[in-house]
Amino acid sequence: MNLTFVGSRAETEEAMSRLSVESQAGLRQFSLERMTGYGVDYADAVELRARVIEGQDWHSAATELAGVCLRRAEGTAGAAGKPTQVTYLRRASALLRMSQMMMLSDTAERRVIFARAAELYARAAEASGDRERVTIHTDSGPLVGWLVPAGDTAVGSAIVIGGVEGWAMDFDSIGEALAARGVDALLLDGPGQGETRLAHAHYLTTEWRDAYGRAVDFLDGRSPGRPIGFIGNSMGGSVAMAVAAQDTRIRACVDNGGIHAPWLVPPTMGTFFSKMVAACGTGDPDRAVDVWKTVTPLADGPNTGYPLLVVQGGADPMISTDLAQILLQGAPTADKRMVIFSDGNHCVYNHKHDRDALIADWMTARLRGLPIPDITN
Repeated sequence: MNLTFVGSRAETEEAMSRLSVESQAGLRQFSLERMTGYGVDYADAVELRARVIEGQDWHSAATELAGVCLRRAEGTAGAAGKPTQVTYLRRASALLRMSQMMMLSDTAERRVIFARAAELYARAAEASGDRERVTIHTDSGPLVGWLVPAGDTAVGSAIVIGGVEGWAMDFDSIGEALAARGVDALLLDGPGQGETRLAHAHYLTTEWRDAYGRAVDFLDGRSPGRPIGFIGNSMGGSVAMAVAAQDTRIRACVDNGGIHAPWLVPPTMGTFFSKMVAACGTGDPDRAVDVWKTVTPLADGPNTGYPLLVVQGGADPMISTDLAQILLQGAPTADKRMVIFSDGNHCVYNHKHDRDALIADWMTARLRGLPIPDITN
């Protein structure tokens, strides 16, 4: 039997020039490292990029590859095939999530795609038994998340969020790293993110703090008295810091790729700014900026002094090291440090395993009150 693939293609300037604007943007914005960082299998990422270089549009290429994975998942049988089934269901889900990344508005088609991705992820979770979907009710609508439990030996809990793109399911590797170290992980789609937004129309509004407070209530009620941490990726890092300073139940916080003043992102940043506006459920940029002005990672609060770890990519094209230094220096705590991966891209996707280990080890130590682990260069 011969398994046939398009195979890797050179992404030359000439090859790129023949593509549509959307295809060029997809290849540029979602590098191989970023795609695998969001859970897309390496082989699937290579094949997706090759098909796009050959002229197939981003959405259909990702969707067709998801279909291949799904057929493989459905072709397994019995207990012996369960690991294979779980693997291919998760691959299919990641590809479907990738297929909608270039969609800037919340169309019916996008909602169907994301719901299907979540359904496949849930099927994999049911088969593996290592995580479960949770729904947290708030005054502004439900929050949807995935709880990755550490088991009976859990020593703490942590919330993990993404940013304006890249949401709960996309950062499950951090949740898995936390659970392996004894920390229950709640992979959360906050207001304006993922299922919370696309299934329940719960957007980022000026009431967003209450929603995250309910998420902390959920973890606190599930395990009263257990220390809680908060990890935010990309713009979610700014949100995490803003929450940590205000909620005394947050014992430690990690910012991976956030910015000190989200509302300063200019409209000239194109699709990224458009996605920030879309997260607010509005077509009015001024109204969206007013909402983002309430995300204040440098503001004081009753929990000022919380332990903070800032993770930064030295080659991040979106958030420079200078901006990360402003965030670090202005954070309302003396208990803080920054770790820079010299060649790291945004959110350090190109050092995914090292990044996850660093974050999970630091968070576990802080929640347990242990010395901070040494970091080897």
